Formats: sequence, structure tokens, C-alpha cells
Amino acid sequence: MNPIPRAAESTFASTISVYMRQVYLWMTIGLAVTSVVAWWVANTPAVRDAIFSSTLTLIVLVVAQFGLVIAISAAIHKLSPGAATGLFILYSALTGATLSSIFVVYPIASIATAFFVTTATFLAMTIFGTVTKKDLTSMGSFLFMGLIGIIIAMIVNIFLKSTMMNFIISCLGVLIFTGLTAYDTQKLRAFGAEAPLDDPGAIRRGAILGALTLYLDFINLFLMLLRLFGANRD
Repeated sequence: MNPIPRAAESTFASTISVYMRQVYLWMTIGLAVTSVVAWWVANTPAVRDAIFSSTLTLIVLVVAQFGLVIAISAAIHKLSPGAATGLFILYSALTGATLSSIFVVYPIASIATAFFVTTATFLAMTIFGTVTKKDLTSMGSFLFMGLIGIIIAMIVNIFLKSTMMNFIISCLGVLIFTGLTAYDTQKLRAFGAEAPLDDPGAIRRGAILGALTLYLDFINLFLMLLRLFGANRD
């Protein structure tokens, strides 16, 4: 096997670096938007009451979130870079609005603890996904099946209201989203290796899709940790 020329290897690494920097940049912007909106809604009684006093309003927001994720994922190649970015920011804002309830349910100390643990875990697993030589593809299929399982379990537990099941779901959720962070990081780096550096629009669209993927891993890991360790105000 012929070795990869140094110039080609350097270009390969540069392509991944450019792409992943944009992914992490937009992910961070999305998390910042979510945090600001969540805090603002929680501390603006009129807006908070308008969202949570009406089941219909809450349902519309949740459906809109799912719709945006599907739209961004399915139509990313048809969207302009600006439209893809705008939809991602809108999704981040809507997520912030629906997550604002955590400031009512949990004390700020619990939220801060869960956030810092999530950040540390996310960083550790994204580094692992970057440096590991092991192919994590098979793990991704297993984790996806686990994700479907906990979604079904969460729906069932809405009716059962089992504290033990809630604890088990939270533990499994932490494991699943921790693993998904490493898997998605490796998958995005492979995608970034083929990114066309001469097409900024394509880089932006791919970065937005990558940012959405890691954003969802981070948010869901945070929520699972908050459910597991957060002390309810009551």
C-alpha cells in the first residue's frame, strides 16, 4: 500500500478541521440561544403563562420542533445556507421556550450541576470520538435501537408514573446519549473529510446539520442527567 503523500494528508486534516470548527461554533451558538430564551421565558410571567397554561400552545411548540428537525435533516441540500442557519436558530429558540419549565421545576443549583456534568461528559466523549481508531458504526445501530426503546418507555411511563421506571430511563438515557456523542463525532469527522472546501455554502449547510446532531446529543444528555440528579423544588 502506498503511503498518503504529506500534502494530501495535510489537506485531509485541514478539511476536517475547517468543517468541525464550524460544527462546534454553530452548536455553541444554538445552545446559547436556547439558554437565553429559556431564562427569558422563565422570568417573563406573561410569556411563560401563555406557553404553559395552554396545552394546545405547548403541543404546537413541540410539533414545530419536531417539524424543524425533520425539515433541516431532510431538506438540508435544498436549503440555502442562510435558510438552514435560520431554521437551526429558530429550532434552538423554540427548544429554549419549551425547556424554560426546568427553571420552575428544579433549583438553579441542580440545573448548573447537570449542565457542568453534561459539558464535561460531552467534551470527553467528543474527544474519544475524535482520537479513537475503532470504527463505532456498529455501536451506532445498537444505540439507535436503545433510543427507540427509551422513547417508548417514556411514553408508557406517562401513564404509569413509576419512579423506578423514571430512574431506569434516566440511567439508560445517560448511557445512550453519552455513546451517541462519540459515535456522532466520528461520523461527522468522516463526513467533514469529504467536505468541499471550495464551496462555502455546502460547508455551512453540512456544519448546520452536524451542529444540530451534536446539539440534540448535548440537550438530551443534559435532560437525562437533570432527571437523574436534579432535586425537585417540591
